[in-house]
Formats: sequence, C-alpha cells, structure tokens
Amino acid sequence: MKAVVYTQPGLPIQNPQSLYDTELPTPTPGARDLLVEVKAIAVNPVDTKIRASRGGEQPQVLGWDAVGVVREVGAEVTLFQPGDEVFYAGAIDRPGTYSELHVVDERIVGHKPRSLDNASAAALPLTSITAWELLFDRLGVVENAGKGQSLLVIGAAGGVGSILVQLASKLTQLTVIGTASRPETQAWVKELGAHHVIDHSKPIAPQLQALGLDTVDYVISLTHTDTYLAQLVEVLRPQGKLALIDDLAQLDVMPLKRKSLSLHWELMFTRSLYKTEDMIKQHQLLERVSKLIDDGVLKTTVGEHFGTINADNLKRAHAVIESGKARGKIVLKGF
Repeated sequence: MKAVVYTQPGLPIQNPQSLYDTELPTPTPGARDLLVEVKAIAVNPVDTKIRASRGGEQPQVLGWDAVGVVREVGAEVTLFQPGDEVFYAGAIDRPGTYSELHVVDERIVGHKPRSLDNASAAALPLTSITAWELLFDRLGVVENAGKGQSLLVIGAAGGVGSILVQLASKLTQLTVIGTASRPETQAWVKELGAHHVIDHSKPIAPQLQALGLDTVDYVISLTHTDTYLAQLVEVLRPQGKLALIDDLAQLDVMPLKRKSLSLHWELMFTRSLYKTEDMIKQHQLLERVSKLIDDGVLKTTVGEHFGTINADNLKRAHAVIESGKARGKIVLKGF
C-alpha cells in the first residue's frame, strides 16, 4: 500500500527525508479492529510534534485524522461492518493515517456524517474529541446549562478552538469569549458562534472589562499557556477552572492556589493509550458529532484543502502548521 513516512526525527520540513512516499505491507486487523481504506485525512499540530521528537529504524507513519471505508472487521467487532463510511482520530501508539489502508480500534470510530464529503469530514475527529472532552469531561460543563456563566477560549481560531466555540455556543448557555489576533481570524471565531472576540496579543483583563466581565468562570487555553498564565489567573473567578492542551517545558501552578483554581489537562489519546474502561465514549461522542453535523447544528472547520495525499503536499501542510498561522484544519484527499 502507498504511505507517507519518515525515519529520522527533527529534520526540517524542507529536507527530502522529513517526509517521503513509499510502499508498506497491508496491516492486519486485530479482534476489535477495523481495516479502513483511507479516503481523506487532516493534518494536526500533533503530527509535527511527533515528527520532531519520535523516530526509529523502521518507517514511521504519522496522521491522526481519517475518513474512509471499512474493508475488513476483526472477530469481535460489533459496531461496524464492511462498507461502512467512518471517521476517527486513531491512537498515538499505533501507525498513523498517512497510508492507503489503516487499522483502528472500533471503540474510537464513528460513522461519517452523511451530509459531508470525505475531506470536510476529515477535519473533524481529533479536534471534536479534544474539544468535547475539554468542555464536558474535564471542566464538567453540563449540556444546556451554564446560564450566567462565561467561558474564555484562548486561541479560538485554530482547529480545536474552531469546534470548541461551536460546541460551547450551541450546546450550552455559557457566554463564549474567543481570542484571535488577526482580523480574518477574529471574523472566523465570530462566525463560529462566539458571543465576543478579543485580541490575545493585547492585555486580556481590560478587554473583558469593556464587555462588562470582571472575571470568567472557565478558561480553556489552547496555545502558549505559559505566556498567558498570569493573565488567566487574574481573570478567572475564585474557584474557577482552567483547562489546557499545549505542551509546555514547565508550568508553575502555585499562582492558582490563592483563588483555589483547578487545573485540567486534556489529551484525547489517553483513553486509547491506556484502554480505559470508558474508551467507547469516543465512539459515542463521534456518533453525536456526526448527527449534530447532519442536523446543521455544527459545521466542518476546514481551513484549506491541500490536494492529494502525498509527501509534497503533506510537507506544505506541516510547514503551515509550524508557522503558527493555520486557520481551521488542513485536509488532503485520495492517494
């Protein structure tokens, strides 16, 4: 099967060996696995982070977003059958989705939204899982609740932010404040449903005060949390909640003590990595997201379509993500 791989970590994306096209053997599904023919993928920051830090003697396959068609099922599979169209974000401890055929545990897979084409659907799984778990599992926000409370989303125009703003504004009664620093990204966040948009390159507290908010109840920080931490502690109400996803060299949490603030980490791969008892919740939430898309409640967060799945186009995608200027998701379709 065709695949895009690398072996040596940390190579600049311009290097011919940073990602290259090759042929690999077809994988064999395990008892609870699906063998999926990959039709479209999306590229995420985790792809670039793994490429920078993890390699090996054997070719490494990146990619943690896919849409495809089930070709084979394992002996214990109950949720899917051959021919089903599916979407999912895979597992970080297994080969990724930059390949024509891919094996994935059924418990982290959902049926593709019927109303979307493959590329548009590929933009959704990883960010939808991350955003859903942040909001409902980590922070404990309750659907259709939160009236009179507020949520501040730092970095709301990125992949996770784009779906998080939609979930919070459509499924809860929270007042949603998103941050973005450019006019085009500010307009995007507003279009996605944020009640207010402020600029994270400027002091946060005065902008919130101008909106009539001295404090907020929840903060979800999606980027550069160490840079903003002092400001986030300042604007969180006493006993408020802070959730984050970014990788930090270190984080001093002592400033949270005075206000009894709680800190919540989110990694969407935790359930699959540890085979937790509630691993199937990712299947269930993807099924819910699929229905919300088909019902017109949520919309895809595609930012750019980079064409066919091959090394050259994936290098372009990695370069954009590494620049920090991506808006929404970058997708690719077909081999």
